[in-house]
Amino acid sequence: MKILIVEDEENLAKSIAAYLKNESFLCEYAFTFPDALEKISAFDYDCILLDITLPGGSGLQLLQELKKMNKTDGVLIISAKDSLDDRLKGLKLGADDYLPKPFHMAELGARVHAIVRRRKFEGNDIVRFEEILLDLAAKAIHVNGEKVPLTKSEFDLLLFLISNKNRVVSKMAIAEHLTGDDADMMDSFDFIYAHIKNLKRKLTACGCKDYINTVYGLGYKFSL
Repeated sequence: MKILIVEDEENLAKSIAAYLKNESFLCEYAFTFPDALEKISAFDYDCILLDITLPGGSGLQLLQELKKMNKTDGVLIISAKDSLDDRLKGLKLGADDYLPKPFHMAELGARVHAIVRRRKFEGNDIVRFEEILLDLAAKAIHVNGEKVPLTKSEFDLLLFLISNKNRVVSKMAIAEHLTGDDADMMDSFDFIYAHIKNLKRKLTACGCKDYINTVYGLGYKFSL
């Protein structure tokens, strides 16, 4: 799952990223309003951590831009401005939650997980698709009750495909989800083919049907 940290304090942003990476999130940064606007225009995120005061603009302006773009990214405002007015403005503009600075990383992580669960999985830690069960809290996958040993990338890939079931997802979208900004510098998407192949092999070895369909020239589709 992919997070954008919009925060002008670089040390704080990097501390947040280090914590969230241990929680299996892929993190990207934006330290200014223009950088953040460029990223939210080009990519989709599971959650955006958004400071209100930024060089070149404000987090509230970014919320307005997200609304104009009809984006569905989750948003957690993190700001030292703990006034009621700022909080209400942010929530009215579509933010999911508001966490004043200073905060504990564990609380930040819990709120990010809660936003992702609400946005994508109706608040559940358990995601089911036919004989597949994904435990988001434990980062574990079971097929017909048997645990499947997946790597972090394979887990993220399967969760991404199930989150977009019955839709064709492009190789670029998968690359961006798994690697973030690095996707733009890739010469090929061979690593995606390798992940898909390994994921299929591990799932079918546990008796799972093959739900990952190749849509030639476009990408992949997870469906019955």
